[in-house]
Amino acid sequence: MTRFIKVYSEDGVGVIQFNRPKVLNALNREMVDEIVTQLEAFDLNESIRVIVLKGSEKAFAAGADIEEMMEETSLSLELLNPFAQWDRISLIKKPLLAAVNGFALGGGFELALHCDLIIASEDAKFGFPEVKLGILPGAGGTQFLTKVMGVRRALEWIWLGEQMTAREALHYGVINRSVAPELVEEETMRLAHQLSKQAPISLRLIKEAVHAAADLSLLEGKMLERKNFYLAFSSEDQKEGMRAFTEKRTPSFRGK
Repeated sequence: MTRFIKVYSEDGVGVIQFNRPKVLNALNREMVDEIVTQLEAFDLNESIRVIVLKGSEKAFAAGADIEEMMEETSLSLELLNPFAQWDRISLIKKPLLAAVNGFALGGGFELALHCDLIIASEDAKFGFPEVKLGILPGAGGTQFLTKVMGVRRALEWIWLGEQMTAREALHYGVINRSVAPELVEEETMRLAHQLSKQAPISLRLIKEAVHAAADLSLLEGKMLERKNFYLAFSSEDQKEGMRAFTEKRTPSFRGK
């Protein structure tokens, strides 16, 4: 039983919808735990090939639950280790897409940045307002944004705590696509269903290699890519894909 999310699936696409409308889907620890637990369940479910996170029309997630954090101390946070939940998101192997309407701020922005692809409405707003609370992003925001934008631009946005428009986010490469608000879910699901028809093992190996490219040297990255290329030849999907190509038909991938 979940309190803060709704879960459903559609033709191989698993959807997690945030459901704290009164606080614009602000992320408390229980909600994050529900999200991560469901992500892991979808990741292990063979019938699910792609995962989508989405909020409401007004907000993807408008930050963390400030009231929950107000009385914490350095020691209580060290003992609680709340960001261990977030680290589990980076271990999800399947394609993870974010459908963003409205606000994606603070922890909400960090959650979107944990996704592989971000599709946003033209009126979406992104940002890290933590500096105005006397703190800083703690779930990877400084790292994700710097890898995407570079040091100087990331510093400017995080230091000032201003909100980034969808147009700016698209310009800086923070999001993949910007569409009309009424088309966000349709475009995200269209892309998710397109991905769901690709070879699942290929998607998994590509995700590992591409994400590693940001941290590895060129030589190390090429070695990982090569290992994954060879590994793909152990799959039935590789045989099916190449056979279908020579037979001029659409392949039927099974994720094996």
